[in-house]
Amino acid sequence: MSTTPVTQTHGTEHEAADPVEAVVHVVPVVLPVVGGLLMFLLAFIAIYVA
Repeated sequence: MSTTPVTQTHGTEHEAADPVEAVVHVVPVVLPVVGGLLMFLLAFIAIYVA
């Protein structure tokens, strides 16, 4: 007898996790913090060189 196995694909598919969507909710916090640190770092370098 040749019977083909029935594969059920409905409900077993999972979407791949999107790395962009995982980071987007953190961007409004991280961007100003990193910008502030960069400003202080550049000011410190300018004072040190002068």
